[in-house]
Amino acid sequence: MKRYVIVGNGVAAAGCIEGIRSVDREGEITVLSEEKHDVYCRPLISYYLEGKTDPERMRYRDPDFYDRMGCRVLYGSRAAHIRPESREVEAEDGTVLPYDALCLATGSTPFVPPMEGLDSVPRTFSFMTLDDALALEGATDKTSRVFIVGAGLIGLKCAEGLCGRVAEITVCDLADRVLSSILDAECAGMVQKHLEKHGIRFLLGDSVRQFKGGTAQMKSGAVVDYDVLVLAVGVRANTGLLREIGGEVGRGIAVNGRMETSVPGIWAAGDCTESEDISCGTRRVLAILPNAVMQGRTAGVNMAGGEAAFDCAIPMNSIGFFGLHIMTAGTYDGDMYEEKTEGSVKRLFTKDDRLLGFILVGCEERAGIYTAMIREKTPLSSVNFDILKKKATTFAFSREIRRKKFEGMV
Repeated sequence: MKRYVIVGNGVAAAGCIEGIRSVDREGEITVLSEEKHDVYCRPLISYYLEGKTDPERMRYRDPDFYDRMGCRVLYGSRAAHIRPESREVEAEDGTVLPYDALCLATGSTPFVPPMEGLDSVPRTFSFMTLDDALALEGATDKTSRVFIVGAGLIGLKCAEGLCGRVAEITVCDLADRVLSSILDAECAGMVQKHLEKHGIRFLLGDSVRQFKGGTAQMKSGAVVDYDVLVLAVGVRANTGLLREIGGEVGRGIAVNGRMETSVPGIWAAGDCTESEDISCGTRRVLAILPNAVMQGRTAGVNMAGGEAAFDCAIPMNSIGFFGLHIMTAGTYDGDMYEEKTEGSVKRLFTKDDRLLGFILVGCEERAGIYTAMIREKTPLSSVNFDILKKKATTFAFSREIRRKKFEGMV
């Protein structure tokens, strides 16, 4: 009987479990879960703070998922070392788990750059896990003044989650705009104005010079007084376990299309990995939920002796703030088609007969059609792109393609 070990218990791990069981119904699966929760949907933690959901509804799989899949889960267990020669994983508590196939689904952790006086701040939080959300819930009330360092996806979702339950929210970022990794200045400006209408204050193009307890001295000379500090500067892939044994690691764990690492018997999936972004042809960390699930399933199938590949990874985001929806995918290269209104922007980027990327702010579109075209490298000459420019619709495809790809959707 084959022994499988999965380090991590996020959506990539869930996909890996399902991938294994699609091929091998008998093998032993052990999951090392650093968190003490069943797999849940992390993007929902801001909605928990808003009171729009609860831990039960945040489950990514039903309560009997692990029992149905025949898994043993070691909650609150952290992997310390891998012994590739003997094919064993050692946990921090000394537990040794032998494996025939190992998947690293270790995710990422918050990056905290050196900041003068940070150790003087009494209440500092991250915002990546359910436990982070629970801690923030307990640390804030209607009188709290919250200072968030970082105006990326994590920082802004934290701000949205806290809005209405605290007195003040100030967000700073070294970049000159919000969501600088996915939006240009014009689109970011629309989002910022929308957030400011809800009372969120921004200090952009600025950074903390020094913390002094409940006060932050900014490099611009501004002073921020706060009760609660949230650090959302960025994240780093958890690559240490593989790096320690000499595995190939860049910004993330290097994997091929089968999710194999450079070390025999070890696969990796999810936010800890680095793979090819097919929209621009470069290797990068693509830390988003859909990619993690598909990578996990691919790893699981191959760990169990099946054949699967995930070779269509692209960056994509679907996020909303107080009703304003933002969807992006791919790379912003080539020719740009644009439609704008006072409250929306639609941009499609094309090159060499392909759709390479898009930005949709405040638009109601079936963006999955655009995303599929990027993933599948659909030739624009094979569709009616004039129709697709105006609206993402299956009717831009030939009747044969609609029947094959979109049956039931039209």
